[in-house]
Amino acid sequence: MATKKGLGAKGLGIEALIHNKMEDFESDGGGVLELDLNKIEPNRKQPRKHFDETALEELATSLKNYGMIQPVVVKKNKEGYYELIAGERRWRAAKIAGLTKIPAIIKKWEEGEAFEAALVENLQREDLNPMEEAQSYQRLQEEFGLSQEQIANKVGKSRPAVANALRLLQLDERVRNFVVENKLTAGHARALLPLTDGEAQFELAEHIIEEGLNVRAVEAMVKTMLETAETPAAEEEAPKKTQSPVLRQIEDELKGIFATKVKVTQKKNKGKIEIEYYSDEDLDRLLVLMKKLETER
Repeated sequence: MATKKGLGAKGLGIEALIHNKMEDFESDGGGVLELDLNKIEPNRKQPRKHFDETALEELATSLKNYGMIQPVVVKKNKEGYYELIAGERRWRAAKIAGLTKIPAIIKKWEEGEAFEAALVENLQREDLNPMEEAQSYQRLQEEFGLSQEQIANKVGKSRPAVANALRLLQLDERVRNFVVENKLTAGHARALLPLTDGEAQFELAEHIIEEGLNVRAVEAMVKTMLETAETPAAEEEAPKKTQSPVLRQIEDELKGIFATKVKVTQKKNKGKIEIEYYSDEDLDRLLVLMKKLETER
């Protein structure tokens, strides 16, 4: 039997990692076996929670036409039954395709080894949702005591990439759900992280979705919100001492509409409205918003 290899070869895709593992173990039947589909159970600790139904249907069609080329990886669960370690997407598609047997390799892994392998297998998928990726990294940290550097080596990514993914877990739960539902990208979500208030994160996230804002515009808006919050109280109160309640209300409403700092001043029968922007993208955002307001009149 070949010498057992680890999962830590940096830069290897999951297919190569699993292939190396497959060559190193002794299966019950000496290689790839055909197992009854109804004898295989999903991993109870499967880190992947969302499977694209359209993609599953497409894979099911492929399985009907060409069969399953790559075996799933399982371990013995109980008498006559097996638990998936890698390949749940293929297993689900096989059920849709109406297959009764699929090729499988049986691993003699302990519970902890199997769970770690399942996490790593999922983390190597290109279509893994950013929140599922972050949660998987967190589980590798908490349940296996791995450092960010060790995780990076296992999944073939840089340590900063792992650290950035983990930061998403600091977001408000409602914002995290937007990422899971693919309403927000990881880039948009990270742009919200400087806002420590969960309600502010959520409200701005809703605004991003409604307006279809790009990441640069979101970064500019967050910068504005933080600068407004840091403005000394005396500086804020000084102009308001001579400002009428009506103008103050108008100013507050405009701030809410444009999501930036707005100043309204009045002298006798005339006045001016100052709307601040912080980048070309932020200016474009304001112009688009003004045009939209004009068409809605």
